Amino acid sequence: MAIHWCGTGLSAIPGLRRLIEKGYETVVWNRTIEKAKKALGDITDNIHAFDKHSIEKKLKPGDIIVSMLPGDWHVPLAELAISKKANFVSSSYIAPEMKKLDGKAKAAGVTLVNEIGLDPGIDHLMAHKLVEEYRNSSLNTAENDLSFVSYCGGIPKISNDFKYKFSWSPLGVLKALKSPSKSIRDYKEFEVDRPWNAISSYDAPLEQPESFEVYPNRDSLPFIKQYHFDPNWKIKEFVRGTLRLNGWSKAWQNVFEEIEMLSGPTGETRLQEMSDQFWRDNSYEEGEPDRVVLCVGLKAQKENITQWHKTYVMDAWGDKESTAMARLVSFPLSYSIEAILLDKIPPGVHAASDNLILITEWLEKISKIAQNFEIVDHNR
Repeated sequence: MAIHWCGTGLSAIPGLRRLIEKGYETVVWNRTIEKAKKALGDITDNIHAFDKHSIEKKLKPGDIIVSMLPGDWHVPLAELAISKKANFVSSSYIAPEMKKLDGKAKAAGVTLVNEIGLDPGIDHLMAHKLVEEYRNSSLNTAENDLSFVSYCGGIPKISNDFKYKFSWSPLGVLKALKSPSKSIRDYKEFEVDRPWNAISSYDAPLEQPESFEVYPNRDSLPFIKQYHFDPNWKIKEFVRGTLRLNGWSKAWQNVFEEIEMLSGPTGETRLQEMSDQFWRDNSYEEGEPDRVVLCVGLKAQKENITQWHKTYVMDAWGDKESTAMARLVSFPLSYSIEAILLDKIPPGVHAASDNLILITEWLEKISKIAQNFEIVDHNR
């Protein structure tokens, strides 16, 4: 069974190299062959120009297509995989069109895994682990009020005036700032139309405690079910959000004000101009370390007295081998590929695994590729 890895962007290389170096039959597909050869030519010559029809000719039952391409390629490649009784993996959120493939995937006996990078990905694994641990705790009772938070951010290891740096096109970050979010705050659905309207402070329980600015991201509500929260649990707070350095909102205030005014084709043109300018002024220098901070916590309180409270904390930064972001996106992806090859994930469309055996195994591996990784028990 072969792995057909499509896309060799910055977040793909460490996990891809890991699979090749472990001896898995791996076919690399990239739009620019020379770029792929520069990153991987020392360990493989099985590199080809990306073309869907060429992949189709080589694809065999049981193979795996990995899409590290722009999101509009995921569903077409997943459909190709199903037609050839092959499997599919990506790190992206499950789009509605991907979810609709569940029945076809099960009928074909193939597995389509998504949301298995960093965020989404590692955050899901941590959430599942915490929820199950609390569920099995003697302190689990319907009388408790639960607060769940999950904050992740790629931030500069060495701060700058802009309080942020870009490792790829800033356009995606700018467009995300125009997206609304849904979460739960004080037992009620909390919806905001712009992230900067919901910025708050978060004290991360790192080895050296540090505070960050955080805000809700996307729609958190479907993840209550995905993380297997008991329907009888009272949820006081539930939020999945983005983490930024302190001072970020002040440094970006002019950006927020301008984005708020943009609309239509003219607005899109201006967004691209802003993206180009930010890339020139605030992109990472070659060899400059990035940093990733992820905190996932679950707290149970009864009459405002904490009964149970644990937080996964991860703090990682780039080294001479790779960026932190690239490691933490592509390594979990490679773990899921191995699990599919070993028939450890059933047919159908899935997000990051909720299998506790796999989660425990993967989190143990992830703890070794992040400089700091621990579970903080706040009640000790």
